[in-house]
Amino acid sequence: MTTTLLLARHGQTVWHAENRYAGISDVALTDTGVAQAEALGRWAATHPVDAIWTSPLSRAIVTATPAAQALNLTPHTEPALRECDFGVVEGRTLAEFEAENPAAAEAFRADPVAHPFPESEDPTEAAARGTAALRRIAAAHLGQRVLIVAHNTLFRLVLCRALGIPLGEYRRVFPRLRNAAVSELRVQEGTFALLSLNVPCGEAD
Repeated sequence: MTTTLLLARHGQTVWHAENRYAGISDVALTDTGVAQAEALGRWAATHPVDAIWTSPLSRAIVTATPAAQALNLTPHTEPALRECDFGVVEGRTLAEFEAENPAAAEAFRADPVAHPFPESEDPTEAAARGTAALRRIAAAHLGQRVLIVAHNTLFRLVLCRALGIPLGEYRRVFPRLRNAAVSELRVQEGTFALLSLNVPCGEAD
């Protein structure tokens, strides 16, 4: 039996314009982010799902709310869907970190999994917890469609792990997931298949 997981990154946040790393920090949406959440809600109204799951961070919960209201669903919160902790770079830009520690920034760019930011969460562990969460959700909704609202880096790590792509390639293979765009994963007998990536919710099929 096939389960469809529809992955959506939360809407734009107040740190987005300056490209600041927002991991475990609870950062608010901008007006644009709220509009993106509303667009995701309109998409959900015409592409119904059976359940909605979110990260525990408010930017994901707020993004999922219009979809939940449109479908009269109560979202489930999954702690394992939280964003990665970016350690010393939390709330800062990569350029700011590079000015302080150019060697560490260069190593991160070369392989962000082998050389994560100081004091950050191990990306391998983040990929494992995120993938396990998707497997649990898929198993709880066999044969159904599920909207999952979470985060850019976590989702990219999970996509690599689920699809057999080396984790250290996540920034190259998946440069970014657009805010509130939808990526479709099919899960069948524990195997993941990617059907679409970064589809704007106003244009999704």
